[in-house]
Amino acid sequence: MTAHLLPSLREYHQRYGITRDRLKLCHDDVKVLHPGPVNRGVEIDSDLMDDPVLSLISEQVTNGVAVRMALLYLIGNLKN
Repeated sequence: MTAHLLPSLREYHQRYGITRDRLKLCHDDVKVLHPGPVNRGVEIDSDLMDDPVLSLISEQVTNGVAVRMALLYLIGNLKN
């Protein structure tokens, strides 16, 4: 963006953002994932992120926190 490859976030979303129309091109059982944080309306349509059927983002973010906490705990308790 700083090199002016795209004039705006709106254009970025129009070209590359995940939308319901783009998702229709995928297999019927595809789910939307993103590790977070997400730029709502830029990377993924906001309503798509909140869709309880299509989006697993909330679960993914929640599980990611628990996994990172567990890894930090294990790393912190390593004996040399």
